[in-house]
Formats: sequence, structure tokens, C-alpha cells
Amino acid sequence: MKTRYLSLSAVPVLLVALSGCAQQSLTGAEAQEAVAQTQVDSEAQALTSNTVDITTNFTIGHAVDEAATELKSFIQTELPCADVSVSGHTLTVEYGKTGACPWNGMTFTGTHTVSISKNDADEVIVDHTWTGLTNGKIEVDGTATVTWNLADPSRHIDHDLTWTRLSDGRTGEGKGSRTQKPLDASLGGLKTGFTEDGERSWTGKVGTWNLDISGLEMRWVDPVPEAGTLTLETPYDKTVSLGFSRVNDTTIHVTAQGPVHSYGFDIHEGS
Repeated sequence: MKTRYLSLSAVPVLLVALSGCAQQSLTGAEAQEAVAQTQVDSEAQALTSNTVDITTNFTIGHAVDEAATELKSFIQTELPCADVSVSGHTLTVEYGKTGACPWNGMTFTGTHTVSISKNDADEVIVDHTWTGLTNGKIEVDGTATVTWNLADPSRHIDHDLTWTRLSDGRTGEGKGSRTQKPLDASLGGLKTGFTEDGERSWTGKVGTWNLDISGLEMRWVDPVPEAGTLTLETPYDKTVSLGFSRVNDTTIHVTAQGPVHSYGFDIHEGS
């Protein structure tokens, strides 16, 4: 297995010349596209998950209307930048109405509708809709249903989203089902990021991508995970395994391993 080191912030990658097994081998261009696709998808999921985190602050077991009113009070206190209205068990939040809206290292604007459909002692279900949600890097529209497991503190997210990266117009439309938990307390807990297992799939310009997620660890401020295993089925009929290791506080090294070759990329915060 040969490993070639590339950078997404460097000049475009040249195709690797292979003899006899070109159809089976992962090329540099394919590896670069796989990492770029995963990065944009990860940023979209982190952005929506961050606003999900905002909406967890109400008392479990209360009536849904009462929980919605309590959540409105919390958001108005913590994010005076937001305009919040409530009708029954549904809130409408407009981030950035009266200034920047920072939360867990992100600053965002856009509209977020939150409907608390179940608030029992053993299970909580909240439905989310996002319209024009953006952190200045990526813009997301779509929906998700979030189910909280209180016996084993975690949340299960079923999402249906579309997104656009603002720097280059790269778009995607995808669905997924995943379970999130806070990062270990030694890593900063949920205030810093989350762990995730499950699956995501999306369609972009070059085709459909299917991602299996195992033991992912991601900080809110990072463009890609810092640990975990992602297995990506690509439109090229090639499977790519993505591994992650932190280089420093703003850089994560990604190894894309496919048939015959693997490639290395340094992903920088803000890239």
C-alpha cells in the first residue's frame, strides 16, 4: 500500500499513473473529492447539531407547552441576539436579529423552528426545521427529528437536509440516522463537541455518497472529525476508509485509504 501526501489547500492534485489496475485503484483526484465531500457534509451536520444543542434546555416531564415556554426563556437569556416567539409547543427562533449569535464556538444567523412533540420522563422527541441557517461558511435548509434517550444520555437524529458551501457554491442534499453523545469530559464534554455513530448519505454534483460512521469524535469548531472511522462508498464504485489524527489545535490530518493507494491531506480550520 502506497501513501501519498497532499493538501486540500495546495495546488490541484495530479492523477496517479497506474499500470494494469487503473480501474480498481483510487486516484488522487478521487481521494481529494472524497475528503472534500466528507468535509462539507460534516460541517453541515455540525452546524445543525449545534442549534439542536441550544434547544435541549427545558425540564423533562413537563407538558410540551410548558417546556416550549421554558425553552423560549432560556434562549432569550443566553442568546439576546435572537428573536423568539412561541405558539403552543412550537418555537420560532430567528438567530442574529439583534447582533451576532455565538454558541459553542460558532456564530450563526437564520430561522429555526422547534416543536416539542413529546416530553415524557423516559423519552423526549423534538422536531426541527431550518431555513437559511448559516455560520458564514455553509448554509443549510431542512428538517430533523431528535429523540432523547434519558436512560443512556444520548440523542438520535434523523435528518433530511440540503446545504451549500458559500466559498465555492458546492452543494449537497442528504439524509441520515445517527446517535450522538457528548465528548468525554476530559475533552471538554458537549460544550466542546460530540461523538457519533450511524450513517449518512448525500447526493452532490458527481453522484451519491454513502457514509458509515463509527466512533466519530468532532469538535464544534473543526471542519472534519478529529478521531473515529468513516467508511465512504463513492460514486466511483470504490470504498474509501477515512482516518483522522490531530496535528495541532487548528489542523487535522486525514488519511483516505482506497484500493491500492492511500493519500494524506491536512485540513485547516477555516479551509
